[in-house]
Amino acid sequence: MAAAETAAAPASPDPRIGRTPLVEMKNIHIAFGGVHAVEDVSVDLYPGEVVGLLGHNGAGKSTLIKILSGAYQMDSGEIRIDGKPVKIESPRDARRYNIETIYQTLALADNLDAASNLFLGRELTTKLGFVDDARMEAETKKIVARLNPNFKKLKEPVKALSGGQRQSVAIARAVYFNAKILIMDEPTAALGVHESHMVAELIKELKAQGLGIFLISHDTREMMALCDRVAVMKNGRLIGMERVEDVTEDDILSMIILGKNPLREK
Repeated sequence: MAAAETAAAPASPDPRIGRTPLVEMKNIHIAFGGVHAVEDVSVDLYPGEVVGLLGHNGAGKSTLIKILSGAYQMDSGEIRIDGKPVKIESPRDARRYNIETIYQTLALADNLDAASNLFLGRELTTKLGFVDDARMEAETKKIVARLNPNFKKLKEPVKALSGGQRQSVAIARAVYFNAKILIMDEPTAALGVHESHMVAELIKELKAQGLGIFLISHDTREMMALCDRVAVMKNGRLIGMERVEDVTEDDILSMIILGKNPLREK
């Protein structure tokens, strides 16, 4: 009886079974000057899932994601979107497949307000061809309210906003333009506790809306809290891709530091 009481609970069923991934990156290779930045790496991402990418600087995680975002072109491998092979050779190609990237720098115009940033380069116009400021402001209010109901500073330059509010603008821009696959590079870097919590809530809301998110971070604790799976890279290779519920923080650190997956060595 005692043994039965202390037996480990069975693992929960894998929600990915029987579903088609939003993204599959298979056997990806890229080298720079003979140095293999990414070597034979395969990862995937499902709707409503957050996959964390971890590793030291130079591990290859940012390079891998830049291939998906169109910033780099792979030397070999395959990318599938919704099960179909695609070619992504530029950021424009990525956007065509509803892939949006939010870099750590956010790429916001500090002197412009939220609406002007949301539609920067993709402005809405009237029938006469003039910029439709009223419509852009109304659309911005709707999308921001959906993501962050407490955000009211729509008419202030984004340089006057907090870090979490700036993230809200960048995320709203991606979601408004129908992102299905979101790449977030260190979204809570340099943010305080409250601001990091705000971004974490935004990520949970996007997940609930069915987006797939690749999350790059050095914070293992944050990854354990926000991600469904984690993929750890070292020296351009994938060390392991595991469900968060199946690993401990020590397991992840072992993969990052030692380049060994303790789950595969048991």
